[in-house]
Amino acid sequence: MRLNELRDNDGAVRERTRVGRGIGSGKGKTGGRGQKGQKSRSGVAIKGFEGGQMPLHRRLPKRGFNNIFRKHYNAVNIGRLQAAIDAGKLDTKETITLDVLRNAGVITRPRDGVRLLAKGELSAKLTIEVDGASKAAVAAVEKAGGKVIVKEVKEEAAAE
Repeated sequence: MRLNELRDNDGAVRERTRVGRGIGSGKGKTGGRGQKGQKSRSGVAIKGFEGGQMPLHRRLPKRGFNNIFRKHYNAVNIGRLQAAIDAGKLDTKETITLDVLRNAGVITRPRDGVRLLAKGELSAKLTIEVDGASKAAVAAVEKAGGKVIVKEVKEEAAAE
């Protein structure tokens, strides 16, 4: 067998139906769309329309509140930091910041900063600069001989 002899099996690929190409084709005249009306025309998308009945997305109650000012932090566990240190991706001698974590592959997308959490074990002594940290994570880092620097959040209300 040669490359120029390769082809699909018979019946593996069905030819597309050419609608609106004469009555004899079986899909002529109206092209399988029925008679008249909005849905027989082109460019129609009636998503969520239920024939005049109140649609489901309007029948269900509204719930909750979406705070547009909410900060989205990357959660980094101390166990993940220890794994990166063991793999040689993080240097414990320098201060670990957002850019250092991104270059090491600990986080991929820097959102509004990093929040340090306490899941896992930490044995390395390190200094880490984060936007937020849980009390347990701070305690774990300090127990290992390290230091956590939490950046000050700029408050608009405090300036006024």
